[in-house]
Amino acid sequence: MGSMTFYQFLMTQRNPNTQDEVGQFANNAFYDTEFPKQSTDFDEVSKYLEENAPYLPSMTIFDDAWQSYQVVLQ
Repeated sequence: MGSMTFYQFLMTQRNPNTQDEVGQFANNAFYDTEFPKQSTDFDEVSKYLEENAPYLPSMTIFDDAWQSYQVVLQ
């Protein structure tokens, strides 16, 4: 499982009916054609989201998703 990108992990969190913030982030990221889909680098994804993701109301949601991603990689 160690070769999974953050985007691939995030897509496992998608749920069109969710109220969960990470799930909503995943739903929105799915429609973001510029999302760095191949990245496994925190700084790269974080910088992209800060500059290009108006659909993400708080970077804390990304931080929570990234923590979950790290657990999956182990």
